[in-house]
Amino acid sequence: MDRRELLKMIALVTGGAVIGGEVFLSGCKNTPDKVAAGVFTAEDITWLDEVAETILPRTSTPGAKDAKVGQFMTVMVKDCYPEADQNIFREGMQQLDEASEKAYSDSFLKVTPAQRVELLTKLDKESKEYQKKKSENDNEAKKKDKNAKASPNHYFTMMKQLTLLGFFSSKEGATQALRYKAVPGEYNGCIDYKKGDKAWAT
Repeated sequence: MDRRELLKMIALVTGGAVIGGEVFLSGCKNTPDKVAAGVFTAEDITWLDEVAETILPRTSTPGAKDAKVGQFMTVMVKDCYPEADQNIFREGMQQLDEASEKAYSDSFLKVTPAQRVELLTKLDKESKEYQKKKSENDNEAKKKDKNAKASPNHYFTMMKQLTLLGFFSSKEGATQALRYKAVPGEYNGCIDYKKGDKAWAT
């Protein structure tokens, strides 16, 4: 699965274009003046790993934590996101913890796995609805003014997109969750499909 195909798949799953996707395709690197203040700590990476693992848990195949998706997220946010989205992502980490405190009287890392799933399922639904309205509003604004700025993205959309992107572009995701052939052979336009077969990674 090449980068463009992966971005299309993630956009379909999350209900919106992949944030920072165009920079990911061209090679990420923000200039120092485009990097938001502050760096991610080891604790932030651990926290992001737990969020990612709740989205893509380990089963018979590796999970997001096995693929070090938390570390991947921090690099992508720092190197590929514009400053405004970097800030939304950082603030979103705090907002997610606050949502956990409100719902379960404890931080995300301290609640049960079932509570984590329940919270992220709710945030996933909320973010899809938000992104749909955002898309409609942005299209209307562009009709009136082609230079109109896009409205902000939802922080959980970013977290979910980066989880999927990080996992499926990792060695663990490409070789154990997908079918992988390091060197493609001859072209075969018709391959038998058996129910349950994994998608191909290229």
